[in-house]
Amino acid sequence: MPERGDGAGAPSFSPLYRQIKGLIITRLQAGEWKAGESIPSEMELAQRFGVSQGTVRKAVDELAAENLLVRRQGKGTFVATHAEQQQQYRFLRLMPDEGQEAGLGRQLLDCRRQRAPAWIAKALQMRSGDAMVEVRRLLHSKGRPVVLDDIWLPGQLFKGLTTERLNQHRGPFYGLFETEFGVQMIRAQEKIRAVLADAETAALLQVEIGAPLLSVERLSFTYGDKPVELRRGLYNTSTHFYRNDLN
Repeated sequence: MPERGDGAGAPSFSPLYRQIKGLIITRLQAGEWKAGESIPSEMELAQRFGVSQGTVRKAVDELAAENLLVRRQGKGTFVATHAEQQQQYRFLRLMPDEGQEAGLGRQLLDCRRQRAPAWIAKALQMRSGDAMVEVRRLLHSKGRPVVLDDIWLPGQLFKGLTTERLNQHRGPFYGLFETEFGVQMIRAQEKIRAVLADAETAALLQVEIGAPLLSVERLSFTYGDKPVELRRGLYNTSTHFYRNDLN
C-alpha cells in the first residue's frame, strides 16, 4: 500500500481515515511497532501519510476503541498489550458474585506437542496432522479451581513453548505470546453453552459429577484475521458469573 493517503490502490468509496487505519494496521502486523511500544505522534503520522492530523486522529480513535492501541494522557499512544493490568484479562469475563476479583491463580497441568486432529486444524486453518501445542491449566479463585482451560496453538508459531517456559512466566499467557513469539491476540469469537461435568472434569474442578458448567469456546485472531489460538474453558459458575459489556 502507498505511504500517502491519496487513495491510490484503495477503493474509492473507502473514507480516507479508514485507509490510514489500514496503513497503521499493516505496520502493526509487520512488527514495526511492537506490543507495549509507543507509535509516532499524530503529527508525525500525518506527515508520513500526507494527510491532516484530524484524519490520523480519527483512525487512531477507532484503533483505540478496538483495543489495538491505548492512549495514555501526556505520554502518547501505545500498541495494546495483554501484559498490562487493564488488558491482561480482557478476554476473560468471569466475575465473582461478591466483591472484586483480586486475580486468578494459575496451575499448569500439561503442555505437549502433538499432531492436530481435523477439527482443531480446521479451526486454526492448518492441515490435519500439522504440529500443534496443547496446553491444559486450571485457574483458581481464592484457592479453589473455577476454570479448566484446554488451549490449542499452531506448532509453527510457538516453537519452544514448553511446560518449563510456561511455569517460569509469571504474567498472562498472552503477554508471553507477544514478547517471545511475536503473536498478538487482538480479537476473539466465542461460543457459549451449558454442559454437565464428566468424571475427569468434576475431579479437577472439585465439583460433583453432572454439575452444571459453562463451556466457553474461544477462537482468537491476530492481525489479518488469522486464527492463532483455540481455547475451550469449562467454568464453574457456582460463585461466579460470565459478564459481557454490549455496545
